[in-house]
Amino acid sequence: MSDISRRKVLEGAAGLAAATVFAPSVHAQTLALKPEKGAKLRVLRWSRFVQGDIDQYMKNVAAFTAKTGIEVRVDNEGWEDVRPKAAVAANTGAGPDIILSTNDDANLYPEKLLDVTDLSEYLGKKYGGWYPAVQQYLKPDGKKWIGVGLGAAGSMMVYRDSMLKAAGYNAFPKTTDDFLKMAQALHAKNTPIGMALGNATGDGLWCNWLIWAFGGKLVDQNNKVVIDSAETAKALEYGKQLYATFIPGTLSWLDPNNNKAFLDGQISATNNGISIYYAAKNSTDAKIKEMASDIQHATFPVGPVGQPTESHLFFNQMIMKYTKYPQAAKEFLRFMMEKEQFDPWLTAAGGYIAPPLDAYSKIAVWTADPKNTPYRDAVKNMRPTGYAGKLGYASAGAGADFIVVNMVAEAISGSKSVKEAMERAQKRAERYYKV
Repeated sequence: MSDISRRKVLEGAAGLAAATVFAPSVHAQTLALKPEKGAKLRVLRWSRFVQGDIDQYMKNVAAFTAKTGIEVRVDNEGWEDVRPKAAVAANTGAGPDIILSTNDDANLYPEKLLDVTDLSEYLGKKYGGWYPAVQQYLKPDGKKWIGVGLGAAGSMMVYRDSMLKAAGYNAFPKTTDDFLKMAQALHAKNTPIGMALGNATGDGLWCNWLIWAFGGKLVDQNNKVVIDSAETAKALEYGKQLYATFIPGTLSWLDPNNNKAFLDGQISATNNGISIYYAAKNSTDAKIKEMASDIQHATFPVGPVGQPTESHLFFNQMIMKYTKYPQAAKEFLRFMMEKEQFDPWLTAAGGYIAPPLDAYSKIAVWTADPKNTPYRDAVKNMRPTGYAGKLGYASAGAGADFIVVNMVAEAISGSKSVKEAMERAQKRAERYYKV
């Protein structure tokens, strides 16, 4: 079924009631943007993990060009490649007009980014408001928007229901204690779990969950580095027991590796976006396609802190200040974020991108398939990667340097003692968070 046909089916199923619930604010002000004559735009974005994302994105780009006459070139790169290319563009003052990047990247060079306060406030008023984490990432001073929120790839637990049941579990555990017991039971059945411990931009974020679940954090509310703590030590000691249940090789895993291991039947559970389920559903391999019915999703277990500590891969949209066509660039982002384009894009991506604006949590894709629903509120519930401090140059640099991921990998694999790993992370982080 084509994306357009699927969209019509979803709209019919949702009915008029859903349309009424979604209706943009009637009080929203219009935004009058006047693209520069002869404007041409170049967009650099992360490459797709689900084909529907890029297919519909490019349809929306074509619709923008047809409407405005503005030619748009789109370049796709891996997550790990976008960050250095964006940094080079910011520092040299040349390159793409618009960059779609991840996590806290906008705070690496805020002075090099176009002020998009008018655009972000327009979208926020019209579509139910931005979630708090979006504002923390892209309005760090509480006044000026340095980017436009795009959403997040939710990091949920993806698991094989049949393998859990074979290990004695009818549902995914709710607590870290039970999660460890389940992982040990799965390992004993030769159906181990596995999560990335390499410098994986998205899948390495489970390391934030691990530290936060036990009360640890990189910095406190005053941006003082506090990663070398008793709470972090407890998290890492727990992590050592969890790592013992992992499939071998996770120390070198990057973002594609757990997808491959899961679809190859090598592991029973991992953390991931909805891309594994999407790939199984749409596979031409009958064996993999059959796996889709066995795949389930769950939120991460809650640790001793007694509350969810979700960490998801945030997506931003930055307009570089050096662009010759600032009005055209803002008009492009406005067009792409409006309901007529954004709803079909989210739908075509099959739940891969969780919405940054509340109104988009009410579209049909989140309930059309119950397996999509756990990903819906990822942006709403997430903690920024710089938790619990204020976001800025330091948080962005520390995140890009994989300090937490490296600490967890060193400690739980035994390459360093827990104390040595924490001390190293403390010193590395202090280079960014200078007193």
